[in-house]
Amino acid sequence: MTWRFRTELLRSGDVDDELVDLGHLTPGAQRIAMLPAQERIAHVRADRWIGYGRATEALTRLEALLEWPSKQRMPNLLLIGPTNNGKSMIIEKFRRTHPPISFPDRENIPVLVMQMPSDPTVIRFYVALLAAMGAPLRPRQRLAELEQVALELMRRVGVRLLVIDELHNVLSGTTPVRREFLNLLRFLGNELRIPLVGVGTRDAYLAIRSDDQLENRFEPFTLPRWEVDADTRSLLASFAASFPLRRRSEIAGVEMASYLLTRCEGTIGELNQLLMDTAIAALDSGEECINRTTLLLSTYAGPTERRRLFERELA
Repeated sequence: MTWRFRTELLRSGDVDDELVDLGHLTPGAQRIAMLPAQERIAHVRADRWIGYGRATEALTRLEALLEWPSKQRMPNLLLIGPTNNGKSMIIEKFRRTHPPISFPDRENIPVLVMQMPSDPTVIRFYVALLAAMGAPLRPRQRLAELEQVALELMRRVGVRLLVIDELHNVLSGTTPVRREFLNLLRFLGNELRIPLVGVGTRDAYLAIRSDDQLENRFEPFTLPRWEVDADTRSLLASFAASFPLRRRSEIAGVEMASYLLTRCEGTIGELNQLLMDTAIAALDSGEECINRTTLLLSTYAGPTERRRLFERELA
């Protein structure tokens, strides 16, 4: 599609009206590309969902679990991947697809998402579970009371799937605490007869694998680091089409994909941050596209570079 707008912000400095082709953008991004730079920067910084094959497959698995008929032995899922590789993004997308519904006399929460406490104890787990449902907490409640209140409230609000994020935090506890948590997961599945979804790094799988019964119940689903392949290049093309830049960003080629993955160290969260910072640099500089120049102008630093800078500050 071709749009007419003033080009004060383009690198050429030409302020005359001219026709510019925005056919490289999605329809939504085309409309935003007509706005001033500061408004477009706000759009670039906003959260966005970029669908890709593995994420779509994960959402399909979650949908199947949500619709699973209640029975004594329910299937569970373990969503595993490196830090900042899209796990929480997938869970949040799924949760938004099945949001809580308020009725005059009650709340319905089909998908309940909670986070495993960083210093795990069973009491803190139940407190986090109740907090995720928005339940008021009374001080100094005993474990047995917390457990019964949590189970009763989950039944009352109609929880059909429980997601436990940061499941790898289980390993930060002592061996008896870890064993207690693994028993707790078995108990929740048996008592509530709903699917459980654990989310975490490879350590979450190691924790589950230490219990034969749980390992058989939790099907692992991995989100590996990205490599230079057709899926990655398609993802990069989707990113390029979503940023409201008035010039085409040629980032889906093999050479550019290899450069970007090397710099962000292969996770989608870091890749998103790199491209977002570079798109902002493209707007600030007037380049209006992601290219070698704007990649060098961006403020992004990869994980290893950030650690190196931090260590240098401490030296």
